[in-house]
Amino acid sequence: MRRSRGPRRMLTVSLSIANEKASLPIAWRLYLPEPWAQDPELRGKAKIPDDVGFQTKPQIALDQIRAAVATGTPTGVILADAGYGADGDFRSGLSQLGLDYVVGVQPTLSVWRPGEEPLPPKAWSGSGRPPSLMRRSSDHKPLSAKALAQELQADAWRSVTWREGSNIDLASRFDAVRVRPASRDYNLTQPRAEEWLLIEWPDGDAEPLKYWLSTLPADSPLSDLAATAKLRWRIERDYQELKQEVGLGHYEGRGWRGFHHHARLCIAAYGFLISEREAIPPSAPARPQDSQESAVSRSSRSRTSAHAARAARPQLDRHHTPSDHRRARPQLAPMSLLRQGQCSSSTNFMTQ
Repeated sequence: MRRSRGPRRMLTVSLSIANEKASLPIAWRLYLPEPWAQDPELRGKAKIPDDVGFQTKPQIALDQIRAAVATGTPTGVILADAGYGADGDFRSGLSQLGLDYVVGVQPTLSVWRPGEEPLPPKAWSGSGRPPSLMRRSSDHKPLSAKALAQELQADAWRSVTWREGSNIDLASRFDAVRVRPASRDYNLTQPRAEEWLLIEWPDGDAEPLKYWLSTLPADSPLSDLAATAKLRWRIERDYQELKQEVGLGHYEGRGWRGFHHHARLCIAAYGFLISEREAIPPSAPARPQDSQESAVSRSSRSRTSAHAARAARPQLDRHHTPSDHRRARPQLAPMSLLRQGQCSSSTNFMTQ
């Protein structure tokens, strides 16, 4: 999920489907601040529909994900930054949909140490309602994700390379431990399920840099956890291209409908560009090994007169090429990003 600033610093919430090669927004909505949602004059000026009320950004994102799942969009791992991952209701909503996630969290996130959980309810005294809520005590309580990271042994950290950069491979130090989120679990009757707490602590830094919670399987390798968490670079890069090159950031209006219409057109144009790139090597399917060379060799082409190469050929019409003179070409495979029915782990939902 992406929480981004549009033109005139308007906040938007978007949902993209992505893999290692490309990403494309499939949902996009302007965030309506609560003062705007409650002001009839402002709503009227911006022509905000009557059925649009105030929602937090995680609530908007969860609605977008529910709609995508309901329409049969191929699902994968949900990726989101800490603006969404810190919201326990957002994480719970993803689990209720049966979706795994790797979401950023704050260093202040309350967790139980590995192997620990809340104390069970107090024993019933025999009168009144039997206690049912989990407990803590002065010597049995959770700690922050940052404090837990600082307790880990120095030899627990591993260097992980998650992708090739333009000049060097991108790598950092990571560790991951199985923990139970503890936020307000004293209001629960059962402890929360274990999840991965993934921590990045670059070598030489005084403290950890980033934290994630993940519901990926308990046997997931550290390299897979880190690579999945870092896949957000793809949407960040593509969003900048969408904003600067395609014109998403060029909207100058102030209306609700105009803003969303502009975004849809830009996203449609960007989707077309992605599909075109898939037809260009190295993304395009490889040419069969037995394909024959053109009848015109390199040497004969080099001897051709430059004037002759520029000469008009009225007998050629690019719109009506006779089929019997058309060279056979391998059929292009459908784009992997948008292939129907593909639900592999390489396809991810990203909410921003």
